Amino acid sequence: MRRGPPAALDAVHGGRAPDHARPPAGARPGRARRRHAPVAVHGRRARRGRPAELRRGRHPHRGPPRRPSPPRPRRGRAPRLPDRRGRARVGAQRRHPGRARPPPREHLPARAARGPASARARPARRGARRVRLRLYHHGDGARIAYRESGTGPPLALLHSALLSHREFMPVVEELADRFRVVLPDLPLHGDSEDRPRHPYTLDWLADVMAGFAADVLGPRAALGGHELGAEILVRAVAGGRLKPGRLVLMPCRLHRPLARGAWWRAWRLATRAGGAPGLDRVAGHAARLALRPELGVKLSAQGNPAARDLVRHALADAGGNANLARSWSRFAGAWPPAGAQRPVLDQLPRLTVPTLLLWADRDPAHPLRAAEQALDLLPRGQLRVLPGTGFLIAYDDPVGVARELAAFCM
Repeated sequence: MRRGPPAALDAVHGGRAPDHARPPAGARPGRARRRHAPVAVHGRRARRGRPAELRRGRHPHRGPPRRPSPPRPRRGRAPRLPDRRGRARVGAQRRHPGRARPPPREHLPARAARGPASARARPARRGARRVRLRLYHHGDGARIAYRESGTGPPLALLHSALLSHREFMPVVEELADRFRVVLPDLPLHGDSEDRPRHPYTLDWLADVMAGFAADVLGPRAALGGHELGAEILVRAVAGGRLKPGRLVLMPCRLHRPLARGAWWRAWRLATRAGGAPGLDRVAGHAARLALRPELGVKLSAQGNPAARDLVRHALADAGGNANLARSWSRFAGAWPPAGAQRPVLDQLPRLTVPTLLLWADRDPAHPLRAAEQALDLLPRGQLRVLPGTGFLIAYDDPVGVARELAAFCM
């Protein structure tokens, strides 16, 4: 027995339900109104879809239902696992997994300890040591910029004239494992004091560096100097302002006259003239033209090409610096003449601390004979000569310089 369609199908296929309103008699055919005025209900509309009762079956004029298509591969970035990076912090913002950055190390879970069979020694990374910049302020306001690296007994190295702390940078890697290496910039050099309010005499420089050693290095520290730095140390130690534990003097003129007296007199005259008003702005540019970076290679007996950067860095801020030009003018006027230094012969016997004369054999500006004569006047002096080295002794043989300094200062 066939069962008839339900009442709901009659309403769908044209039959009217008893609750639907009919149009009044005599109404003209026209556009159907959306709302029946007497009843105030929506009029009959065409359904956009099949009724719920017919959705389960199959339409007689259509084929079987289509199977769902497989998911398309996602274009662009490869799929990732964003939630496998450790526990998220409280209140952390959830970012897009493709742009998420790795969390800090302190939020990662601790790694399991490796056994002795899988343990591997990490290679030494001595070249990655940090060189920290510090400032020292003297009592009269002069500032001294210095770099330090390593831990251990303090060892300070003072550079020569017209250069900077970078003169001893090649030996830092060899010494930082055993010493606290301190490389100051002398006044008028590098990042240190350059204002023309100070006298810039040899006694003033010795007083400033003595205060620097007492405040930064502490008592009985090891000190070394080259050329201008060595002359400052001799004046400070002989005058009783500085009492180091060890003293290292590298090539300097000591008591002998300068080997290139004519060149020094011309430089002194030009430097003093550069402090005049109007010329102080041009003097720095002239100095950079006269002292080209190629001069550093000539000062190295081995022709080290890295010496170019040393000279370039030393004169990087000289161009257009009027204060520096006026300060150098004061320095040139107060510096001792190019002749023999008789007072140094009286100062050398007063150096009662252990003193090392670390000399170069191929430096024409500072011959070996000056060190041999000074050795006879030093109460506790030693002489070491590094073969094949010139004026830039730390660039020609950094391993040899570090070896001699470590053996003497330990």
